[in-house]
Amino acid sequence: MNRLYRVVNVLGKMVLVFGFAMLVPLFWSIWMDDGAQTLFGKSVLITVGGGLLLWLSTSNYKREELQTRDGFLLVVLVWSVLPAFAMIPFILLLPNLSISKAYYEAVSGLTATGGTVLSGLDALPTSINLWRGEIVWLGGMGLIVLAVAILPLLGVGGRQLLNAEIPGPMKENKLTPRIAETAKGLWAIYTSLTLICMIAYYWAGMNGFDAIMHAFTTMGLGGFSSHDASFAYWNSPLIEAIAMIFMLFAGINFAAHFLVLRTKSLKPYRYDSEAFLYISIVLLSCLGSALYLWLSNTYPDMLTALRYAAFNVISVATTTGYSNTDYSAWPILIPLWMLLLSGIATSSGSTGGGIKMVRARILYKLVYREMISIMHPQSITPLKVGRNIVSNRIILSVLVFLFVYAASYVTMVLVLTFSGLDFMTAFSAAAACLNNLGPGLGSIGPAGNYASLTDLQILICSFAMLLGRLEFFTLLVILTPAFWKK
Repeated sequence: MNRLYRVVNVLGKMVLVFGFAMLVPLFWSIWMDDGAQTLFGKSVLITVGGGLLLWLSTSNYKREELQTRDGFLLVVLVWSVLPAFAMIPFILLLPNLSISKAYYEAVSGLTATGGTVLSGLDALPTSINLWRGEIVWLGGMGLIVLAVAILPLLGVGGRQLLNAEIPGPMKENKLTPRIAETAKGLWAIYTSLTLICMIAYYWAGMNGFDAIMHAFTTMGLGGFSSHDASFAYWNSPLIEAIAMIFMLFAGINFAAHFLVLRTKSLKPYRYDSEAFLYISIVLLSCLGSALYLWLSNTYPDMLTALRYAAFNVISVATTTGYSNTDYSAWPILIPLWMLLLSGIATSSGSTGGGIKMVRARILYKLVYREMISIMHPQSITPLKVGRNIVSNRIILSVLVFLFVYAASYVTMVLVLTFSGLDFMTAFSAAAACLNNLGPGLGSIGPAGNYASLTDLQILICSFAMLLGRLEFFTLLVILTPAFWKK
């Protein structure tokens, strides 16, 4: 129990900080007088009060050191408990919204998924939409990373938390000597890019609020919008071009952005093992999709086809989930290819979801190496990614991860189909939630949302989003008996 108390103590501090994040929409509501002042005031009091209660009730354990297993437990609790507080404004504003759907909306935001159960977004108080955008932005880089920068000031170390939360090569390479400095540096890059994106949106024609809201969700790669029509609301190629540029930036490992700033050189992009392949595959997919849509007479000319193909392919590939047209009405090959890209395109250490490009690249190289071994049994062919030789331990971990991903995907499709969803909706919902994409196909496509799903189906999707965001093992490991043994 002492371990649980230590974790709850830190969790209380994080809930407390999260409560202060609600002051942003509260002050906005007061300034705009949009009628949501009271509900945000109550939300702040409940969240801050809950954080204080958890913190103070376990204060006798606050100085004890967190162990590695504590880090895993804390990560899972943060990502499952914070949505329970994040959903409070939704419940207070929309009393007919079920708790499961309100929780789904909050999980979707904090996991930077972007699927929604809400409609009539244009008529919502702007502070509610701002809150939706803010939780995407906070979840995009990971609340745990933010906590690693803050909690050391409160007497709690954070190395084990970063290892539990951040996927891929960022585990292996310290960007600065101290982990808190690393986290602060990553957040500085993230914040700077968000501000630049915000200014660009405003310059291109968005009003101030929409520029803020969509800068949050663009850099977080979680496509919440303040309009039901998403980017079709503006029908602006310039705004769409800006969104594409920043979505592509957000899909690159933020460690590379960090090193570019520190070294004042673009070489880190060149040496990044994922960036070139990620950009190449996405851009070639845009061109190929546009050509297919034009030749299939979906659009009258190549330029129009390229506009719609590029925006939606980049949006889905980066697991953002914006749309400027109903792409589920396109020839089925293109939406299916886009769903595949959402699983493999983005880089590790980015705000995107899916299995990440580095794992897909390792798997491809492993298949190629095995074919070479079959033809030349005596050959020794090391598996390299970039300039580094990949160890057998990492190869094994990638294979296990891909097996768990595939098993989870099949299980989610079967469970959702058994619950009553048609196959296409279940198939795409499993991919959209596990990859933290948001919209899928069928009734949950870009022209619809998740409101039509039952409470049971919504809870399954919420679990799938958490499973995908925590990269499966962080969540699954705490469900094993061995985790709880001394």
